[in-house]
Amino acid sequence: MKLKRYIWLIGLLGVALVIAVPVILFWPRAVSTTDDPWNGVPKKSEHTSHKDIIKGPFTTGQEVTKNCLECHKDAADQVMHTVHWTWKSDPVAIPGHDNVVTGIGKINLINNFCIATTSNERTCMTCHAGYDWENTPANLDQPDNVDCLACHADTSLYAKGEYGNPAKGVDLLAAAQSVRNPGRDNCGKCHFDGGGGNNVKHGDLDESLLFPSENLDVHMGRYDFLCTDCHKTKDHNIAGRMLSVSVDNQNQIACTDCHDAKLHNDERINAHVDTVACQTCHIPSIALKNPTKVTWDWSTAGQDRPEDHYTYLKIKGDFLYEKNYQPEYLWYDGGVSYRYLMGDPINTEGPTLLNPPSGSIDDPNARIWPFKVHRAKQPYDTVNNYLLPPTTSGEGGFWTTFDWPSALALGAEANGLEFSGEYGFTETWMYWPTTHMVQPKENALQCDNCHGENGVMDWTALGYPGDPIEWGGRNDAK
Repeated sequence: MKLKRYIWLIGLLGVALVIAVPVILFWPRAVSTTDDPWNGVPKKSEHTSHKDIIKGPFTTGQEVTKNCLECHKDAADQVMHTVHWTWKSDPVAIPGHDNVVTGIGKINLINNFCIATTSNERTCMTCHAGYDWENTPANLDQPDNVDCLACHADTSLYAKGEYGNPAKGVDLLAAAQSVRNPGRDNCGKCHFDGGGGNNVKHGDLDESLLFPSENLDVHMGRYDFLCTDCHKTKDHNIAGRMLSVSVDNQNQIACTDCHDAKLHNDERINAHVDTVACQTCHIPSIALKNPTKVTWDWSTAGQDRPEDHYTYLKIKGDFLYEKNYQPEYLWYDGGVSYRYLMGDPINTEGPTLLNPPSGSIDDPNARIWPFKVHRAKQPYDTVNNYLLPPTTSGEGGFWTTFDWPSALALGAEANGLEFSGEYGFTETWMYWPTTHMVQPKENALQCDNCHGENGVMDWTALGYPGDPIEWGGRNDAK
Protein backbone atom coordinates (compact mmCIF):
# COMPACT_ATOMS: atom_id res chain seq x y z
CA MET A 1 0.00 0.00 0.00
CA LYS A 2 1.45 3.30 -1.07
CA LEU A 3 0.73 6.32 1.09
CA LYS A 4 0.24 9.74 -0.38
CA ARG A 5 0.35 11.61 2.86
CA TYR A 6 3.56 12.44 4.70
CA ILE A 7 3.31 12.24 8.46
CA TRP A 8 6.18 12.35 10.86
CA LEU A 9 4.79 10.77 14.00
CA ILE A 10 7.81 10.11 16.20
CA GLY A 11 8.35 11.53 19.63
CA LEU A 12 4.83 12.86 20.00
CA LEU A 13 4.75 15.85 22.29
CA GLY A 14 7.94 15.84 24.24
CA VAL A 15 7.39 19.55 24.39
CA ALA A 16 3.80 20.81 24.29
CA LEU A 17 2.24 24.17 23.78
CA VAL A 18 -0.55 26.03 25.36
CA ILE A 19 -2.89 26.76 22.48
CA ALA A 20 -5.59 29.39 22.17
CA VAL A 21 -8.95 28.39 23.64
CA PRO A 22 -10.50 26.28 20.91
CA VAL A 23 -13.77 27.59 19.84
CA ILE A 24 -16.83 26.33 18.13
CA LEU A 25 -14.38 25.35 15.43
CA PHE A 26 -10.67 26.00 15.17
CA TRP A 27 -8.61 25.39 12.08
CA PRO A 28 -4.82 25.91 12.16
CA ARG A 29 -3.92 28.29 9.35
CA ALA A 30 -1.13 30.64 8.41
CA VAL A 31 -1.67 33.97 10.13
CA SER A 32 0.59 36.77 11.21
CA THR A 33 1.40 36.20 14.85
CA THR A 34 4.10 37.42 17.15
CA ASP A 35 6.06 35.70 19.85
CA ASP A 36 3.54 37.03 22.38
CA PRO A 37 0.21 35.17 22.13
CA TRP A 38 -1.49 37.87 24.20
CA ASN A 39 -1.33 40.10 21.15
CA GLY A 40 -4.08 37.94 19.69
CA VAL A 41 -6.43 38.48 22.64
CA PRO A 42 -8.78 41.47 22.27
CA LYS A 43 -8.47 44.37 24.67
CA LYS A 44 -11.81 45.06 26.29
CA SER A 45 -12.96 48.36 27.70
CA GLU A 46 -14.68 48.38 31.06
CA HIS A 47 -18.43 48.16 30.75
CA THR A 48 -20.49 51.08 31.95
CA SER A 49 -22.79 50.24 34.82
CA HIS A 50 -26.44 50.63 33.83
CA LYS A 51 -27.81 50.45 37.35
CA ASP A 52 -28.57 54.18 37.46
CA ILE A 53 -29.17 54.62 33.74
CA ILE A 54 -32.13 52.31 33.14
CA LYS A 55 -35.29 53.34 34.95
CA GLY A 56 -38.16 51.14 33.74
CA PRO A 57 -40.64 49.83 34.64
CA PHE A 58 -40.90 47.06 32.02
CA THR A 59 -43.64 44.53 31.47
CA THR A 60 -42.25 42.83 28.32
CA GLY A 61 -38.88 42.00 26.85
CA GLN A 62 -39.69 44.20 23.88
CA GLU A 63 -39.98 47.21 26.18
CA VAL A 64 -36.48 46.52 27.47
CA THR A 65 -35.13 46.34 23.93
CA LYS A 66 -36.76 49.65 22.97
CA ASN A 67 -35.02 51.23 25.95
CA CYS A 68 -31.66 49.76 24.91
CA LEU A 69 -32.07 51.05 21.35
CA GLU A 70 -32.47 54.62 22.55
CA CYS A 71 -28.69 54.69 23.03
CA HIS A 72 -27.50 51.65 21.07
CA LYS A 73 -29.33 52.58 17.88
CA ASP A 74 -27.61 50.09 15.54
CA ALA A 75 -27.46 47.13 17.91
CA ALA A 76 -30.67 45.37 16.88
CA ASP A 77 -29.95 45.73 13.16
CA GLN A 78 -26.48 44.28 13.72
CA VAL A 79 -27.85 41.30 15.65
CA MET A 80 -30.46 40.66 12.96
CA HIS A 81 -27.69 40.10 10.39
CA THR A 82 -26.01 37.36 12.42
CA VAL A 83 -26.60 33.59 12.51
CA HIS A 84 -27.48 33.88 16.19
CA TRP A 85 -30.61 35.63 14.91
CA THR A 86 -31.36 34.03 11.54
CA TRP A 87 -30.22 30.53 12.56
CA LYS A 88 -29.30 30.21 8.90
CA SER A 89 -26.19 30.77 6.80
CA ASP A 90 -25.90 32.85 3.68
CA PRO A 91 -26.72 30.83 0.54
CA VAL A 92 -23.98 28.28 -0.06
CA ALA A 93 -23.50 25.32 -2.39
CA ILE A 94 -24.30 22.16 -0.45
CA PRO A 95 -21.75 19.36 -1.08
CA GLY A 96 -23.31 16.08 -2.09
CA HIS A 97 -26.36 17.82 -3.56
CA ASP A 98 -26.37 18.65 -7.27
CA ASN A 99 -27.03 22.33 -7.97
CA VAL A 100 -28.39 22.98 -4.47
CA VAL A 101 -27.51 26.44 -3.17
CA THR A 102 -29.33 27.58 -0.06
CA GLY A 103 -28.92 28.94 3.45
CA ILE A 104 -28.93 26.30 6.16
CA GLY A 105 -28.82 26.25 9.92
CA LYS A 106 -30.76 25.33 13.04
CA ILE A 107 -33.91 26.77 11.52
CA ASN A 108 -34.17 24.15 8.76
CA LEU A 109 -31.78 21.27 9.51
CA ILE A 110 -32.35 17.92 11.13
CA ASN A 111 -30.10 16.51 13.86
CA ASN A 112 -30.03 13.39 16.01
CA PHE A 113 -30.66 15.00 19.38
CA CYS A 114 -34.04 16.78 19.64
CA ILE A 115 -34.22 16.40 15.84
CA ALA A 116 -35.65 19.72 14.54
CA THR A 117 -36.61 23.20 15.73
CA THR A 118 -39.49 23.90 13.35
CA SER A 119 -42.78 22.96 15.06
CA ASN A 120 -40.89 22.75 18.39
CA GLU A 121 -40.52 26.48 18.96
CA ARG A 122 -41.94 26.37 22.49
CA THR A 123 -38.78 24.80 23.88
CA CYS A 124 -36.13 25.16 21.16
CA MET A 125 -36.41 28.94 21.06
CA THR A 126 -35.36 29.31 24.68
CA CYS A 127 -31.91 29.40 23.06
CA HIS A 128 -32.77 31.88 20.31
CA ALA A 129 -31.62 35.50 20.68
CA GLY A 130 -35.15 36.80 20.22
CA TYR A 131 -38.71 36.94 21.48
CA ASP A 132 -42.21 36.14 20.17
CA TRP A 133 -41.96 32.67 18.65
CA GLU A 134 -45.58 31.87 19.53
CA ASN A 135 -46.43 32.85 15.97
CA THR A 136 -44.54 31.07 13.23
CA PRO A 137 -42.82 32.08 11.21
CA ALA A 138 -41.70 34.58 13.83
CA ASN A 139 -41.31 38.23 12.89
CA LEU A 140 -37.54 38.29 12.35
CA ASP A 141 -37.74 41.81 10.90
CA GLN A 142 -38.95 43.36 14.15
CA PRO A 143 -36.05 45.03 16.04
CA ASP A 144 -38.00 45.02 19.31
CA ASN A 145 -37.90 41.21 19.26
CA VAL A 146 -34.11 41.16 19.69
CA ASP A 147 -33.34 39.88 23.19
CA CYS A 148 -30.49 42.04 24.50
CA LEU A 149 -30.73 40.46 27.94
CA ALA A 150 -29.90 36.93 26.77
CA CYS A 151 -26.28 37.90 26.15
CA HIS A 152 -25.82 40.87 28.47
CA ALA A 153 -27.87 40.39 31.66
CA ASP A 154 -26.65 38.74 34.83
CA THR A 155 -27.87 35.15 34.44
CA SER A 156 -28.82 35.00 38.12
CA LEU A 157 -31.42 37.68 37.33
CA TYR A 158 -32.58 36.67 33.87
CA ALA A 159 -33.63 33.52 32.04
CA LYS A 160 -35.56 32.77 28.89
CA GLY A 161 -38.77 30.80 28.90
CA GLU A 162 -41.22 29.39 26.39
CA TYR A 163 -41.12 30.62 22.78
CA GLY A 164 -37.99 32.66 23.51
CA ASN A 165 -39.77 35.08 25.82
CA PRO A 166 -38.52 36.03 29.29
CA ALA A 167 -39.23 33.32 31.84
CA LYS A 168 -42.20 33.88 34.08
CA GLY A 169 -41.39 35.82 37.21
CA VAL A 170 -38.27 37.57 35.84
CA ASP A 171 -37.76 41.10 37.18
CA LEU A 172 -37.05 42.80 33.86
CA LEU A 173 -35.90 46.07 35.44
CA ALA A 174 -33.35 44.31 37.66
CA ALA A 175 -32.18 42.25 34.69
CA ALA A 176 -31.83 45.31 32.46
CA GLN A 177 -29.90 47.22 35.13
CA SER A 178 -27.47 44.29 35.44
CA VAL A 179 -26.27 44.32 31.81
CA ARG A 180 -22.54 43.90 31.25
CA ASN A 181 -20.10 42.39 28.76
CA PRO A 182 -21.13 38.79 28.00
CA GLY A 183 -19.63 36.24 30.39
CA ARG A 184 -19.16 32.51 30.18
CA ASP A 185 -22.50 32.11 31.92
CA ASN A 186 -24.32 34.01 29.16
CA CYS A 187 -22.84 31.88 26.39
CA GLY A 188 -23.20 28.75 28.48
CA LYS A 189 -26.95 29.15 28.94
CA CYS A 190 -27.31 27.78 25.43
CA HIS A 191 -23.98 26.23 24.54
CA PHE A 192 -23.47 24.32 27.81
CA ASP A 193 -27.06 23.17 28.17
CA GLY A 194 -28.18 22.62 24.56
CA GLY A 195 -29.92 19.37 23.67
CA GLY A 196 -31.79 19.04 26.93
CA GLY A 197 -29.26 19.40 29.74
CA ASN A 198 -25.75 20.05 30.94
CA ASN A 199 -23.13 18.72 28.48
CA VAL A 200 -25.64 16.72 26.46
CA LYS A 201 -24.39 17.77 23.03
CA HIS A 202 -20.79 18.87 22.78
CA GLY A 203 -18.96 16.98 25.48
CA ASP A 204 -16.35 19.75 25.74
CA LEU A 205 -18.79 22.53 26.71
CA ASP A 206 -20.53 22.25 30.07
CA GLU A 207 -21.22 24.06 33.30
CA SER A 208 -17.89 23.01 34.78
CA LEU A 209 -16.40 25.77 32.59
CA LEU A 210 -18.18 28.45 34.59
CA PHE A 211 -15.48 28.26 37.28
CA PRO A 212 -12.90 25.80 35.90
CA SER A 213 -9.54 24.82 37.29
CA GLU A 214 -6.56 25.08 34.99
CA ASN A 215 -6.54 21.30 34.69
CA LEU A 216 -10.03 21.43 33.24
CA ASP A 217 -9.30 24.22 30.78
CA VAL A 218 -6.00 26.03 30.90
CA HIS A 219 -7.21 29.20 29.23
CA MET A 220 -10.40 29.67 31.22
CA GLY A 221 -8.94 28.28 34.44
CA ARG A 222 -5.39 29.65 34.55
CA TYR A 223 -5.95 32.86 32.58
CA ASP A 224 -9.67 33.49 33.21
CA PHE A 225 -10.50 33.72 29.51
CA LEU A 226 -14.03 34.63 28.51
CA CYS A 227 -15.64 33.06 25.46
CA THR A 228 -15.27 36.36 23.60
CA ASP A 229 -11.49 36.31 24.03
CA CYS A 230 -11.38 33.74 21.25
CA HIS A 231 -14.83 34.22 19.76
CA LYS A 232 -13.95 37.77 18.82
CA THR A 233 -16.99 39.88 18.13
CA LYS A 234 -17.56 42.83 15.81
CA ASP A 235 -20.92 44.50 15.32
CA HIS A 236 -22.48 41.63 17.28
CA ASN A 237 -21.16 39.07 14.81
CA ILE A 238 -19.45 36.38 16.88
CA ALA A 239 -16.58 34.48 15.29
CA GLY A 240 -16.73 30.70 15.22
CA ARG A 241 -18.63 27.91 13.55
CA MET A 242 -19.78 24.35 14.25
CA LEU A 243 -19.70 21.40 11.88
CA SER A 244 -23.10 20.25 13.11
CA VAL A 245 -24.80 23.12 11.27
CA SER A 246 -22.20 24.75 9.01
CA VAL A 247 -20.95 23.49 5.67
CA ASP A 248 -18.69 26.39 4.69
CA ASN A 249 -15.30 27.38 6.02
CA GLN A 250 -16.10 30.99 6.81
CA ASN A 251 -15.77 32.83 10.12
CA GLN A 252 -13.41 30.27 11.61
CA ILE A 253 -11.07 30.60 14.56
CA ALA A 254 -7.61 29.07 14.79
CA CYS A 255 -4.99 28.35 17.40
CA THR A 256 -2.68 30.39 15.19
CA ASP A 257 -4.78 33.49 15.77
CA CYS A 258 -2.61 33.78 18.88
CA HIS A 259 0.12 31.13 18.61
CA ASP A 260 2.87 30.46 16.12
CA ALA A 261 2.15 27.21 14.29
CA LYS A 262 5.75 26.04 14.78
CA LEU A 263 6.39 27.07 18.36
CA HIS A 264 7.76 23.79 19.74
CA ASN A 265 11.43 23.56 20.57
CA ASP A 266 11.48 20.02 19.22
CA GLU A 267 11.22 19.98 15.41
CA ARG A 268 9.83 16.45 15.52
CA ILE A 269 6.79 17.88 17.26
CA ASN A 270 6.57 20.85 14.91
CA ALA A 271 6.47 18.38 12.02
CA HIS A 272 3.27 16.90 13.47
CA VAL A 273 1.41 20.19 13.02
CA ASP A 274 1.16 19.53 9.28
CA THR A 275 -0.93 16.42 9.87
CA VAL A 276 -2.22 16.53 13.45
CA ALA A 277 -4.59 19.20 14.80
CA CYS A 278 -3.44 21.00 17.94
CA GLN A 279 -6.59 19.79 19.69
CA THR A 280 -5.68 16.13 19.14
CA CYS A 281 -2.74 16.38 21.52
CA HIS A 282 -3.93 19.10 23.85
CA ILE A 283 -7.46 17.79 24.50
CA PRO A 284 -6.76 14.15 25.38
CA SER A 285 -10.29 13.64 26.75
CA ILE A 286 -13.50 15.56 27.37
CA ALA A 287 -16.50 15.38 29.70
CA LEU A 288 -14.01 15.51 32.54
CA LYS A 289 -16.49 16.59 35.22
CA ASN A 290 -19.90 15.96 33.71
CA PRO A 291 -20.79 13.01 31.45
CA THR A 292 -21.92 13.61 27.88
CA LYS A 293 -24.55 11.81 25.85
CA VAL A 294 -23.09 9.41 23.27
CA THR A 295 -26.17 7.40 22.21
CA TRP A 296 -29.87 8.21 22.04
CA ASP A 297 -32.57 5.69 21.12
CA TRP A 298 -35.86 7.42 20.33
CA SER A 299 -37.54 4.11 19.47
CA THR A 300 -38.07 3.25 23.15
CA ALA A 301 -39.71 6.57 24.07
CA GLY A 302 -43.24 6.46 25.41
CA GLN A 303 -42.79 3.39 27.58
CA ASP A 304 -43.79 3.42 31.23
CA ARG A 305 -40.47 2.49 32.82
CA PRO A 306 -38.35 3.81 35.69
CA GLU A 307 -36.86 7.14 34.64
CA ASP A 308 -33.42 8.63 35.12
CA HIS A 309 -31.85 11.59 33.31
CA TYR A 310 -28.79 9.54 32.31
CA THR A 311 -30.49 6.31 31.22
CA TYR A 312 -34.15 6.65 30.27
CA LEU A 313 -36.86 9.29 29.98
CA LYS A 314 -40.35 8.48 28.75
CA ILE A 315 -40.43 11.55 26.51
CA LYS A 316 -37.06 10.77 24.87
CA GLY A 317 -36.13 7.10 25.15
CA ASP A 318 -32.88 5.36 26.16
CA PHE A 319 -29.49 7.07 26.52
CA LEU A 320 -25.87 6.25 27.17
CA TYR A 321 -23.62 8.85 28.78
CA GLU A 322 -19.85 8.73 29.19
CA LYS A 323 -17.45 10.59 31.44
CA ASN A 324 -13.78 11.14 30.54
CA TYR A 325 -14.78 10.53 26.94
CA GLN A 326 -11.96 9.42 24.64
CA PRO A 327 -12.42 11.24 21.30
CA GLU A 328 -12.54 9.39 18.01
CA TYR A 329 -9.90 10.49 15.51
CA LEU A 330 -10.72 11.33 11.90
CA TRP A 331 -9.19 13.27 9.04
CA TYR A 332 -10.71 16.73 8.68
CA ASP A 333 -9.70 19.52 6.32
CA GLY A 334 -11.80 22.25 7.95
CA GLY A 335 -13.53 22.95 4.67
CA VAL A 336 -16.86 22.41 3.02
CA SER A 337 -18.57 19.28 4.28
CA TYR A 338 -21.60 17.23 3.26
CA ARG A 339 -24.73 17.90 5.30
CA TYR A 340 -27.91 15.83 5.41
CA LEU A 341 -30.78 18.11 4.38
CA MET A 342 -34.45 17.72 5.20
CA GLY A 343 -35.89 15.20 2.76
CA ASP A 344 -32.62 13.54 1.76
CA PRO A 345 -32.79 9.73 1.44
CA ILE A 346 -31.33 7.76 4.32
CA ASN A 347 -28.58 5.20 3.91
CA THR A 348 -30.20 1.78 3.77
CA GLU A 349 -26.90 -0.11 4.07
CA GLY A 350 -25.63 1.40 7.31
CA PRO A 351 -25.98 4.45 9.51
CA THR A 352 -26.93 7.75 7.90
CA LEU A 353 -24.11 10.25 8.47
CA LEU A 354 -25.64 13.67 9.03
CA ASN A 355 -22.47 15.79 8.93
CA PRO A 356 -19.36 13.70 8.20
CA PRO A 357 -16.13 15.74 8.22
CA SER A 358 -14.46 16.24 4.86
CA GLY A 359 -10.85 15.14 4.38
CA SER A 360 -8.75 12.04 4.03
CA ILE A 361 -5.18 10.82 4.23
CA ASP A 362 -4.80 11.90 0.59
CA ASP A 363 -5.89 15.48 1.31
CA PRO A 364 -2.87 17.74 1.92
CA ASN A 365 -5.06 20.17 3.91
CA ALA A 366 -6.49 17.54 6.25
CA ARG A 367 -5.32 16.86 9.77
CA ILE A 368 -6.14 14.19 12.32
CA TRP A 369 -8.86 15.69 14.50
CA PRO A 370 -10.60 14.59 17.72
CA PHE A 371 -14.37 14.17 17.52
CA LYS A 372 -17.25 13.26 19.73
CA VAL A 373 -19.50 11.00 17.64
CA HIS A 374 -23.13 10.87 18.71
CA ARG A 375 -25.05 7.80 17.54
CA ALA A 376 -28.84 7.74 17.60
CA LYS A 377 -31.93 5.89 16.42
CA GLN A 378 -34.53 8.33 15.17
CA PRO A 379 -37.80 8.15 13.21
CA TYR A 380 -37.97 7.93 9.43
CA ASP A 381 -40.63 7.42 6.78
CA THR A 382 -40.35 3.82 5.61
CA VAL A 383 -42.11 4.60 2.31
CA ASN A 384 -40.41 7.88 1.40
CA ASN A 385 -37.14 6.71 2.95
CA TYR A 386 -36.20 9.96 4.69
CA LEU A 387 -35.83 11.12 8.27
CA LEU A 388 -38.90 12.59 9.92
CA PRO A 389 -38.87 15.58 12.29
CA PRO A 390 -41.54 15.00 14.96
CA THR A 391 -43.39 17.68 16.83
CA THR A 392 -42.33 16.94 20.38
CA SER A 393 -43.09 20.12 22.31
CA GLY A 394 -46.34 22.06 22.25
CA GLU A 395 -49.88 21.28 21.23
CA GLY A 396 -50.22 17.78 19.84
CA GLY A 397 -46.55 17.04 20.44
CA PHE A 398 -45.21 13.61 21.31
CA TRP A 399 -44.27 14.72 24.81
CA THR A 400 -47.98 15.24 25.46
CA THR A 401 -49.67 12.51 23.42
CA PHE A 402 -46.94 9.84 23.21
CA ASP A 403 -48.40 9.05 19.80
CA TRP A 404 -45.76 8.79 17.08
CA PRO A 405 -48.05 8.86 14.01
CA SER A 406 -49.73 12.15 14.95
CA ALA A 407 -46.48 13.77 16.18
CA LEU A 408 -44.69 12.79 12.97
CA ALA A 409 -47.57 14.04 10.83
CA LEU A 410 -47.48 17.44 12.53
CA GLY A 411 -43.72 17.73 12.27
CA ALA A 412 -43.62 16.66 8.62
CA GLU A 413 -46.26 19.19 7.64
CA ALA A 414 -44.48 22.03 9.46
CA ASN A 415 -41.22 21.17 7.70
CA GLY A 416 -42.71 20.76 4.24
CA LEU A 417 -42.41 16.98 4.06
CA GLU A 418 -44.93 14.36 3.04
CA PHE A 419 -45.63 11.69 5.65
CA SER A 420 -46.80 8.35 4.29
CA GLY A 421 -48.16 7.25 7.65
CA GLU A 422 -45.58 4.45 7.83
CA TYR A 423 -42.56 4.95 10.06
CA GLY A 424 -39.65 3.15 11.66
CA PHE A 425 -36.38 4.02 13.38
CA THR A 426 -32.95 4.18 11.77
CA GLU A 427 -29.40 4.77 12.99
CA THR A 428 -27.74 8.14 12.43
CA TRP A 429 -24.34 9.57 13.38
CA MET A 430 -23.35 13.16 14.13
CA TYR A 431 -19.83 14.49 14.47
CA TRP A 432 -18.83 17.15 17.00
CA PRO A 433 -15.26 18.53 16.75
CA THR A 434 -13.56 18.62 20.13
CA THR A 435 -12.22 22.13 20.67
CA HIS A 436 -12.66 23.11 24.34
CA MET A 437 -11.23 21.78 27.60
CA VAL A 438 -7.67 22.47 26.49
CA GLN A 439 -5.32 20.82 28.97
CA PRO A 440 -2.06 22.24 30.38
CA LYS A 441 0.92 21.15 28.32
CA GLU A 442 1.92 18.67 31.03
CA ASN A 443 -1.30 16.73 30.32
CA ALA A 444 -0.92 16.60 26.55
CA LEU A 445 -0.66 13.27 24.75
CA GLN A 446 2.83 11.79 24.74
CA CYS A 447 4.52 9.48 22.24
CA ASP A 448 3.23 6.24 23.68
CA ASN A 449 -0.35 7.57 23.89
CA CYS A 450 -0.58 7.32 20.12
CA HIS A 451 2.13 4.80 19.24
CA GLY A 452 2.42 1.25 20.42
CA GLU A 453 -0.04 -1.51 21.25
CA ASN A 454 -2.34 0.60 23.42
CA GLY A 455 -2.24 3.81 21.38
CA VAL A 456 -5.43 5.81 20.95
CA MET A 457 -5.11 5.99 17.16
CA ASP A 458 -6.73 3.49 14.83
CA TRP A 459 -4.05 3.75 12.17
CA THR A 460 -5.78 1.39 9.79
CA ALA A 461 -9.02 3.39 9.91
CA LEU A 462 -7.00 6.52 9.23
CA GLY A 463 -5.58 4.94 6.08
CA TYR A 464 -2.16 3.76 7.27
CA PRO A 465 -0.84 0.22 6.96
CA GLY A 466 -0.07 0.35 10.67
CA ASP A 467 1.62 2.52 13.25
CA PRO A 468 3.77 5.04 11.28
CA ILE A 469 6.52 4.80 13.87
CA GLU A 470 7.25 1.36 12.49
CA TRP A 471 8.23 2.72 9.12
CA GLY A 472 9.88 5.90 10.30
CA GLY A 473 7.64 8.45 8.64
CA ARG A 474 8.84 7.87 5.10
CA ASN A 475 6.87 9.54 2.33
CA ASP A 476 6.23 6.21 0.62
CA ALA A 477 5.69 3.09 2.63
CA LYS A 478 4.60 -0.32 1.49
